[in-house]
Amino acid sequence: MAPSLRVLLDGQIERSRRIIEGAADLLGLTEEQRQITIPSGQEQWINRGGWALSYLARVGAIERTSRAHYLITDIGRKLLADHPDGITEKDLRALSGDPNAPHTWKAFPTPAAVAQPPPEAETALDPQEQIESGVARINAAVADQLLVRLHAQEPAFFEQAVLDLIIAMGYGGAEGTATRTQLSGDGGIDGIIDQDALGLSRIYLQAKRYASDNIVGRPAIQAFVGALAGNQANQGVFLTTSRFSAEARHYAEAVPTRVVLIDGDRLTRLMIRYGVGVQVKRTIQVVEIDEDFFE
Repeated sequence: MAPSLRVLLDGQIERSRRIIEGAADLLGLTEEQRQITIPSGQEQWINRGGWALSYLARVGAIERTSRAHYLITDIGRKLLADHPDGITEKDLRALSGDPNAPHTWKAFPTPAAVAQPPPEAETALDPQEQIESGVARINAAVADQLLVRLHAQEPAFFEQAVLDLIIAMGYGGAEGTATRTQLSGDGGIDGIIDQDALGLSRIYLQAKRYASDNIVGRPAIQAFVGALAGNQANQGVFLTTSRFSAEARHYAEAVPTRVVLIDGDRLTRLMIRYGVGVQVKRTIQVVEIDEDFFE
């Protein structure tokens, strides 16, 4: 927020993009830092720059003269003079008590309403990143629970679950089918995905419900590749609730047969992403100003 105000100190009206870029230059952001993105895919520095302008506008430190154009105010000049080394959300909350401020600061609850975050957390994440961070923590907890529940089921249940996942990911097409093979005599193949009605393109699956400390090694992948060759197949997916050794991964990458390895971590992330074994508990809508409405 402080660098954004410095960009505007000359009193000229500037576009939001110019302000954000100028603030990034003042902060000395490297090209590598500018490549960092948030989960939505937007560059982190642009996202935070946008929130900085939003915060400053709310307390009257800058004035929006037209769409995406801003001008510093006397409040903004005083704010920067009082906090030349950096402006925090706490500073903005204090500013809201100034009778000369044209806006009240309502973005943050009062101490009586909720315990305040520690000072170091106040400027670490903007609201959108806080939401995404919170969702990530929830998903991580659900992922752990998914592994526990999968371990508690019979092997046949796990095999069907991975078939459901592959189908949910879009493999199998509109008329494709998914078949779970017999529990014995399957030649190392636990499931088959036909990607077309005639079965001309097939994906073979092997699913191993192992404990987290049971590492799948190269011999297991070699056996799977052998089973694929026995079925004249050229592509397969090996899924496990545990993880793969480095030798297993190197072998899978080296063989001519296309073999994809999915460990427990990736398995649960895919289940959450494609809604297998989970359901949406709550939907949160994040809104922003419709600039066209005010034109």
